[in-house]
Amino acid sequence: MTDHTQPQQPYYPPRPPYEPTRPITTEPGTTVWPSGSGGGFTPPPAEPAYAAAGPVPAGPVSRRRAKRGVGLMAAVAIAAAAIGGGTATLVQQLTSDAPATTASSVVSGTNVSASSTGTVAGVAAAVSPSIVEISASSTSGESTGSGVIITGDGEIVTNNHVISGASEITVRTSDGKTYRADVVGKDPDKDLALIKLQNASGLKAATLGDSSKVRVGDEVVAIGSPEGLTGTVTSGIVSALDRDVTVAKDTEGSDSGQGQGQGQQWDPRQGWPFEFGGQQFNGDTGSSKTTYKALQTDASLNPGNSGGALINMNGEIIGINSAMYSPSSSSGSTAGSVGLGFAIPVNTLKADLDALRSGGGS
Repeated sequence: MTDHTQPQQPYYPPRPPYEPTRPITTEPGTTVWPSGSGGGFTPPPAEPAYAAAGPVPAGPVSRRRAKRGVGLMAAVAIAAAAIGGGTATLVQQLTSDAPATTASSVVSGTNVSASSTGTVAGVAAAVSPSIVEISASSTSGESTGSGVIITGDGEIVTNNHVISGASEITVRTSDGKTYRADVVGKDPDKDLALIKLQNASGLKAATLGDSSKVRVGDEVVAIGSPEGLTGTVTSGIVSALDRDVTVAKDTEGSDSGQGQGQGQQWDPRQGWPFEFGGQQFNGDTGSSKTTYKALQTDASLNPGNSGGALINMNGEIIGINSAMYSPSSSSGSTAGSVGLGFAIPVNTLKADLDALRSGGGS
């Protein structure tokens, strides 16, 4: 018996039913794979069939080709979904980071610009236009001190001892303009005075802070006119709170009509005499004196800083500089700061401001 062998059919390698899909590139870093409206993968239109070398019989081979094509389509669809999801997640992360960075740079509620907050340079730039130099002339000579602008039309706070006994007061602002000023009110018990510039407008007023929030160790800046050097800036910290500082009061006998002579005219450039702990500094305070609670600072204060500003790092006035210890009080040229300065708390000024505006002190 002879075996009958069936002729073997020729094998043709399977052709892809369509050209493999290529990704569509839009912007750098973003790849989009095309998909159908129903969410599935839709192949592009089929190209014309390749010319066949012979008839392709139907049967198991054809079924294997069909199954292989379906598997390829599923794999491509899954890969596209994975890439698309990863790209969306990355874009979302990059986008969500941007607003957080912008929001963290916003600073509000301060007189100092956001880029200079907490720096001496920022405080100096913001507050220096509100600090003035005061020259007070009297029959006994001329004294120089400092002052703080508190209203745009020229109200200025200073120490009483800076303008005590003055017959003429001249004020120079940070831009070099000069004004005549009149005394509005004085409070010798607190060593405070209020003067008003003549024909002034559009001035930059300082912001008065809250001295009850001041803590030992807080950084501060002092601005004034020591030795007539207008706009001098120094810095330091708050060294102590509630120091009992005793200073002399002016008598101004010629004004009071009590026959006490010309009274005392202290030159702030010589260092205002004061007492602390039962000792006298910078000269004799005399028999007429007053005591107040003061902020102590190691920011350098020199003769002429009297009436100027002690400022926190937000650019707010927390004190009016009023006294400093000098190792020598014989002359302005030999006096100098040793890091023992005192300022009247700004809350004392705010409580006394209405009385000063009415012509007197509380």
